[in-house]
Amino acid sequence: MTEKRLVHIIDDEAAVRRSASFMLKTLGFATRTWESGTAFLKEVRHAENGCILLDVRMPDIDGLAVQQQLIQRGVAMPVIVLTGHGDITIAVKAMKSGAVDFIEKPFDSDVLLAALEHAFERLEKSADALSRAANADLALGALSPREREVLAELAEGFPNKTIAYDLGISVRTVEVHRANVMTKLKARSLSDALRIAFAAGLGGPRS
Repeated sequence: MTEKRLVHIIDDEAAVRRSASFMLKTLGFATRTWESGTAFLKEVRHAENGCILLDVRMPDIDGLAVQQQLIQRGVAMPVIVLTGHGDITIAVKAMKSGAVDFIEKPFDSDVLLAALEHAFERLEKSADALSRAANADLALGALSPREREVLAELAEGFPNKTIAYDLGISVRTVEVHRANVMTKLKARSLSDALRIAFAAGLGGPRS
């Protein structure tokens, strides 16, 4: 049996929390309701991973401010913004800040479900990326410091001659290190090795 996908519902109106929670449960989701953005932010570090259904207009701290706090704290849960009629400008701001979608109240189940499918798709991709990065870091841990330097130069797109010059070693030594990198990473081709390097954050722009 697969675990139900969780939706955090943050809205100061009890009626909205109840109706949204009921609708989502009938659609097969698990829910947790929060009466304010402040309440959610206090517990977010311990909150189970899922998607966030976030009301824009709340008295203590509005939805955009909650969203900014989540970004600052590095919380990667995708956000769907709930707006009232005429809040399109606010919704656009939320989207520019990374919200997956916005839904105008009152909303129907089809609209909500479509937005949630998009949000959970983003969540799964994010989890896959984190997993790839963790696995890549683990793989790179098998490399010697010099082998890692050679891989980093390869990830920058440099040929063996340039790598040899940059590292102060012979081209033949670069070739040996490169072969060792391929063996240790179990890479069948240079592209395989580069995918691991990129996942681990190598090959970024130089400062």
